[in-house]
Amino acid sequence: MTGPAAPRCILVVCLGNYCRSPLAGRILADLGGDAVDVRSAGLIDKWTQAHPEMTAAASALGYDLTEHRPQQVTRDLIDWADLVLAMDHSVLEQLHGIAGLDTATEIRLYLDHDRDVPDPMGRPAAEFAACALLIEAGAAPHLR
Repeated sequence: MTGPAAPRCILVVCLGNYCRSPLAGRILADLGGDAVDVRSAGLIDKWTQAHPEMTAAASALGYDLTEHRPQQVTRDLIDWADLVLAMDHSVLEQLHGIAGLDTATEIRLYLDHDRDVPDPMGRPAAEFAACALLIEAGAAPHLR
């Protein structure tokens, strides 16, 4: 007799782990429950918490980012994951460079149809809200 299946390990990455990837990680973790183990990271290490506007946009959708603490992506984090989701093409390209050619981890864009999740950094609050809705709408395919 076998035990329960191990959860699928998903890593979500954006530039700073400050706006987009924290919310995507929270949504995937909340929706996926015990079937997933989700982490998020950024290409740069600059922040100490999620962006206040993204925290507010997340809260409006029922997601809590108050405990988020940004971290920088590493090769070890990529190797931990079964699936790495990049928020845009620029991040995707850099992840391939970090992972190297010998990685067994699947690395792809978060959104389907080769689309980027626009970075709301430096934009009005409405852009954060729109970004949050886009991230929420894009979550389901990663949980199948």
